[in-house]
Amino acid sequence: MYKEYYGFKELPFNVIPDPKFLYRSPGHRDALAYITYGIFQKKGFIAVTGEVGVGKTTVINAFIDLFHKSLAIAFVFSTKFPFEQLLYLICKDLGLDVEGMNKAQMLLGLNEFLIQQYEKNMSTLVIIDEAQNLSIDVMEELRMLSNLETRDRKLLQIMLVGQPELEDLINDNDLRQLKQRIPGICRIGLLNRDEVESYVKYRLQVAGAINGSVKFTEDAYDEISHFASGIPRLINILCDRVLLIGYVKDSRIIDGRLIREGIRDLETPENPVNDRRVRLR
Repeated sequence: MYKEYYGFKELPFNVIPDPKFLYRSPGHRDALAYITYGIFQKKGFIAVTGEVGVGKTTVINAFIDLFHKSLAIAFVFSTKFPFEQLLYLICKDLGLDVEGMNKAQMLLGLNEFLIQQYEKNMSTLVIIDEAQNLSIDVMEELRMLSNLETRDRKLLQIMLVGQPELEDLINDNDLRQLKQRIPGICRIGLLNRDEVESYVKYRLQVAGAINGSVKFTEDAYDEISHFASGIPRLINILCDRVLLIGYVKDSRIIDGRLIREGIRDLETPENPVNDRRVRLR
């Protein structure tokens, strides 16, 4: 609705994790570098954590965009399964026909696929989202899965992605062998006030904003930073609402008053986004 009014080529604050909208804050740059190093140095396991909405999926999508031609990727979103079902999802996402196979047969098929990828000089990556929900038994099975290797390298790279609770899981004494295989845990932090401003400006620029089409004032950035607590997803939700308000009011200047109005619109009993405990659940 407001896209044409502000002259955008696309909506700047969509919550879909589109990698071209990735604002590379120091934390997000470090995460991208950590993922790239861990995968191509064949570390076997890497782990990425961060609060809900901090941009973990966007960073991963940016990595995939950069290197997809040299990767075979399985992306697993459902983590409350026993290992055999998780293995089935991995195999299916890699394009393997494993219908009716038992666990041993799936492992043999996966190993054969990994060897073929190795011979093509391709890396195979399994990304497990919401990994904080995995059981200790499944985590231990994943550790064993990472033992698929040649004499000089791991054939399978596994990326564990999750909320900060994933770190507690990895630090469990029963998983100390797994922890030893992870080259540190990459934590994506929250944006500070200056990064919030740069984040908003960057997304406006990528969306096609030109000089004068829309302007956020300094007090607007202050209000956004205070409301969102450095969480990109909440910045997107608020800015999307505020641009709509600006369109309705025929205003291309987004100031603190409009931001506060947007916050009031979002803060209802049914949608208590002002409560940090609710936001970070």
